[in-house]
Amino acid sequence: MPTKIIEPWGGKLVDLTVSQEVLPEALARAKTLPVVRLSERALCDVELLATGAFSPLDRFMGAADYERVVAEMRLADGCLFPTPVTLSVLPDDAIRVDSEVALVDAKNEIVATMTIEEVYEWDLAKTSREVFGTNDDRHPLVAEMHRWGRQNISGQLKVLRSPVHFDFRELRLTPAQTRRRLQAGNFENIVAFQTRNPLHRAHEDMTKRAIEQVDGLLLLHPVVGMTKPGDLDHFTRVRTYKALAEHYYDPDRILLSLLQLAMRLAGPREALWHALIRRNYGANHMIIGRDHASPGKDSQGNPFYAPYAAQEMVQQFEAELGVKVIPFGEFVYLPEEDRYEDSRLLEGQVTATSISGTQAREWFREGNVNLPSWFTRPEIAALIAEKHPPRHKQGFCVWFTGLSAAGKSTTAEILTALLQEHGRQVTVLDGDIVRTHLSRGLGFSKHDRDVNIRRIGFVAGEIVRHHGAVVCAAVSPYRATRNEVRNMVGADRFVEVFVDTPLDECERRDTKGLYSKARKGELQNFTGIDDPYEPPLNPELTLETVNATAEENAYVILAYLRARGWIT
Repeated sequence: MPTKIIEPWGGKLVDLTVSQEVLPEALARAKTLPVVRLSERALCDVELLATGAFSPLDRFMGAADYERVVAEMRLADGCLFPTPVTLSVLPDDAIRVDSEVALVDAKNEIVATMTIEEVYEWDLAKTSREVFGTNDDRHPLVAEMHRWGRQNISGQLKVLRSPVHFDFRELRLTPAQTRRRLQAGNFENIVAFQTRNPLHRAHEDMTKRAIEQVDGLLLLHPVVGMTKPGDLDHFTRVRTYKALAEHYYDPDRILLSLLQLAMRLAGPREALWHALIRRNYGANHMIIGRDHASPGKDSQGNPFYAPYAAQEMVQQFEAELGVKVIPFGEFVYLPEEDRYEDSRLLEGQVTATSISGTQAREWFREGNVNLPSWFTRPEIAALIAEKHPPRHKQGFCVWFTGLSAAGKSTTAEILTALLQEHGRQVTVLDGDIVRTHLSRGLGFSKHDRDVNIRRIGFVAGEIVRHHGAVVCAAVSPYRATRNEVRNMVGADRFVEVFVDTPLDECERRDTKGLYSKARKGELQNFTGIDDPYEPPLNPELTLETVNATAEENAYVILAYLRARGWIT
C-alpha cells in the first residue's frame, strides 16, 4: 500500500497539459494565432503552472489575485499564496479581452495558448515595495521589472509543449512523478531542502540531522531555472549534488529532483512560496536556514533582509500551510570535537570555525580549491574547480558611465592598452560603435536606449562567462538598466566606473557639437539637456576628470583591478 504523504496545496495538482489526442488540432490552431513571446522567467512559470507546482494557481494571475497577493499574500478566494505570478506584455492591438494568443519561446516555438480574459495595469512601485520590501533597483527583480510591460494578461492556459530539457532528464521530475516516488518509499515525513549553491559539509550535516529529527526522507530539490545572477551554473551544481547523493547519503533516505523555478529572491515571501511549492511535490517539512532566498546587499551596502526573517515568516504560516519549518542558524565546525553545530546553540567559550558561503564562493572564484576537508568534500571541490580558473584568468567587466564627452571612451582606450600590456585579452564595447554595428535603427527614446544598453550588457555577460575581459563605455543614463546589466554580468564581476564630469565641462569639451544642437532643439532626448542622467548610487569607482587626466584615471582603475586579482 502506498505511503500516505501530504496532499497538494488546494487539494489536488493542477494539470494544464493538452492531451495527445487533441494536440495535433490544437497545434494547428495555435499556428494561426497572434504571438506573445515569453521571457525566460515566464517560460519557467508556464512549465511549473502546467504541472501543478504552483497549485492551486491554474493561470497567470488576474487583477483580483494579483492585487490581493501583493497586499495580503492571498489569492482572491483567500488561499495563501505569497508571490505574484503574472505575465506582463507591451500594449498591442492583438492583446484584447476574448482574443486568443499563442505563447512562444525565444525560438518562436509554440508552448501554449491563452484565451485572454483580463488585461490590466500593474503597479511597479507598489509591487516592489510590498513583495520585495524595497524600491532599490540594486535588487535584481526590481531592476528587471523596469523593462516589463505595463499591462498583465490572464486567462485560460492550454500548454501544448512544455520546454524540453536534454540535461539530467532522469532528475527532472514533475510534482506528480515526485509524489509517486515518495509514496513508494517508507516515510510519511518528507523534508525539502531548497538550494541554489553547492552543498558543503555543514549543509550535509544539517540535512542529515533533519532526516533523523523527523524520521523521514530528504527531498533534495535544487533550483535549476533562474537563480541569483552570478551563481555557479546548474550543470556543475547538479554534478555535485549527484556525487553527494551517491556517496554520502543513505540511498533509501534521499530523492534528488530538479526544480525549473525562476526565483524572485524575495527573502521572507520567497521562503514561504518555496514551502508551498514543496508541499505540491509532497514535502511536509522544510529546512529554512540563514538568509534564505536573499539577493545580497542594497545600494547602500546593507542586506535587503534580516538573516532570520525568512524563518520567522514561514513559521508564522506553518500551521495553515501544513509545512513545518526545520530552522537552522549558521552551522559551524567544532575542531576539538570534530562535529558541526548550529551557532545559536553554542554556550560559553567554544572553539568554532566557519567559512561563509560568500567567502567560499570568493575563494573558488580566486581559483583556490585547497579548502579544508571539514568544509567541503574533495569531490565537490574538484568539480567546482573545473569551472574556476585562477583569478587572473577569470572574466570581468569594466563599465564606464557618464555624460556624453565626460571622458569615458578616452579613459577606456587607455585602460584597454594597459590591460593588454598586462597580458589580458580585452574586448571593447563602445556605445557609439555598438550603435553602428549592433543597434543600427534604434533611436534615442528611453525604450531604445534601454534596448541598446541591454544588448551591450548581454554581449558583455557572455564574454565574462567565458573568462574574457570586457571594457564598455556608454552613457547608460538610467540607473535601473545599469543595475540590470550588473545582474546580467554578475555583480561580483562587474566594475561600475562613474566618470563624474560636470555638464558645463562636457559642453566645453564637445567636439561633435551635440550639446549645441540639443540646446537649439535640433536633437531631442539628449542626456543632460532634455533627458535625465541618473548617477550611480554606489559605484565601484568614481573618477573626477577636471583635475585628473584620462591616463591618471586609467591607472586608478588598473590598481583596483590588480587589488581584485584580475591582473597580475
